[in-house]
Amino acid sequence: MFLSLSTFLQAWEKEEESTQRILDALTDDSLNQSVTVQDRTLGRIAWHLVTTIPEMMSKTGLIFESLYEDAPVPSTAKEISNYYREASNAIVTAIKAQWKDQTLLEKRDMYGETWTNGYTLSALVDHQIHHRGQITILMRQAGLKVPGIYGPAKEDWSQFGMEAPLI
Repeated sequence: MFLSLSTFLQAWEKEEESTQRILDALTDDSLNQSVTVQDRTLGRIAWHLVTTIPEMMSKTGLIFESLYEDAPVPSTAKEISNYYREASNAIVTAIKAQWKDQTLLEKRDMYGETWTNGYTLSALVDHQIHHRGQITILMRQAGLKVPGIYGPAKEDWSQFGMEAPLI
């Protein structure tokens, strides 16, 4: 749970950059990749990341302009990536303008539970990390190179003159 805006903004900047790198690496052809026909496509999961930002943050009382959670999945990877950038910038701007550290302690109804705004921000960050993991698996299945996030991707080890770990 975040207790200061500066701590959240630092964490969000790092995680947003990582998510943006992943979304920027998607191709239009990769958007239809899924594990099975019953599962969400890569494009649908990526779009879910985008639309969750305004959906979740609107429940905290934060006011900002963004797309609706039921907006249809765009047909291009570039659109998804651009919408993510816009949504991320919008919440950062709104938080800086509307909230103080004390706002993080305010409680709101969130999915039938009572969460503090600081907890909601933590859940938003964790949500991105969770779905980024799903996206990277589908990227590999679609034949895309996965950008390194918390360390080098398997293809990046050669840049360090090393072989990728076997495990």
